[in-house]
Amino acid sequence: MHNLAIALHLKGHQVSGSDDEIYNPARDRLAKYNLLPAVMGWNPDRITGDLDCIILGMHARADNPELARAQKLGLPIYSFPEFIYQQSRDKKRIVVAGSHGKTTTTSMIMHVLKYCNKKFDYLVGAQLEGFETMVQITDAPVIVLEGDEYLSSPIDRRPKILHYLPHIAIITGIAWDHINVFPTFEGYIAEFQKFVDTLPSGARLYYYEGDPHLRAVVKKAPAHIIARAYEGFNFEVDAGQTLLIRENGDRVPLQVFGKHNLENLMAAYYACQEAGVASDQFFEAIQSFGGAAKRLQLIKKTKDFVAYRDFAHAPSKVKATVEALKNQYPRRKLVACVELHTFSSLNKTFLPQYRGAVDKADTAYVFYSEHTLRMKKLPLIDKAEIQKHFHHKNLKVFNTRGALHRALKKHRWKNKNLLMMSSGTFDKTDFKELTDQF
Repeated sequence: MHNLAIALHLKGHQVSGSDDEIYNPARDRLAKYNLLPAVMGWNPDRITGDLDCIILGMHARADNPELARAQKLGLPIYSFPEFIYQQSRDKKRIVVAGSHGKTTTTSMIMHVLKYCNKKFDYLVGAQLEGFETMVQITDAPVIVLEGDEYLSSPIDRRPKILHYLPHIAIITGIAWDHINVFPTFEGYIAEFQKFVDTLPSGARLYYYEGDPHLRAVVKKAPAHIIARAYEGFNFEVDAGQTLLIRENGDRVPLQVFGKHNLENLMAAYYACQEAGVASDQFFEAIQSFGGAAKRLQLIKKTKDFVAYRDFAHAPSKVKATVEALKNQYPRRKLVACVELHTFSSLNKTFLPQYRGAVDKADTAYVFYSEHTLRMKKLPLIDKAEIQKHFHHKNLKVFNTRGALHRALKKHRWKNKNLLMMSSGTFDKTDFKELTDQF
């Protein structure tokens, strides 16, 4: 929401907003553009009849007093994705959907298009090097959208992806997530079926062939769309360097690694072709792609040790990331740390989904905060229950930051790597400060 506010401000609109609390980096970024509210909290007097529209984020509740005033005045009220669609009706819309890899695939497409001097707008869920904001709305003929399946707003319970009606759609895979909104896997899959069913006539759908749930969805796709399956690029790892192997046999050195990222790259390749990028241009451009923020982000590197942090939190993401780092450095031991931070991951009924997720790690640590459980109004979890469901012989569970840090500092890190995975912060851990103490 704050990135959209900045994008609209840069386009020349008069923008104001409200929230009960604003954290960094949003706070400093809004202040930079003089968009920070003078007073925090909700004040219905801010909502007047001369406003052109209201854009409603997920943080406001359905009984929000400012929302109630806007409804009473009859003002146009848009959810975030509704507004993005209104701003992109005349553009070629490329949407990346799926349970995992959305941000990375979208970022790959954006990186290549910028490298090739293509004019485009975008919406992406992470900060990307070379881009001022995570949202841009201009008069560009193309827009690249990360398509989230979460709810649109407190008064619009549809997934965001159902608003975008893309000309080019990508689905990277389906793995159950957001248990608070989709209490069954069948219900979760049904939302992706709706997405496919509502694609406009002539739309092109690229989908990952290795996902049986996704194949079943596409099998029911309407006849008016063009569906094409994709797999990952072939690759090899040589002395810690991943090389993409082109059809002509040429090797393309990459900064990203892991089988899942070679699958993301193939999806990005097809999207960039749809946007007019030639093959040689794509492979030249992608060599300088360093990844999106918090997606396999390097914390520290020495001659015999690397530490990475990653946004992985859902079971499928954790499994792919662990396997990627282990395959990149097969001769080194791997210590993999997972923070249970989301509503789904902290839910006892969802924990069995993590079985096998950290199997490739030599040592596995699971961290959770009892404070987070209380904030989400979830019952406390027994450590033994977590150990049972992860089912890893060298797994320990921690519920305090200090205990986790002490365990990590006891390791001898020569020829051993560290992976920290969470959509949170491991209770405000400074990753660089921590690894500097090893």
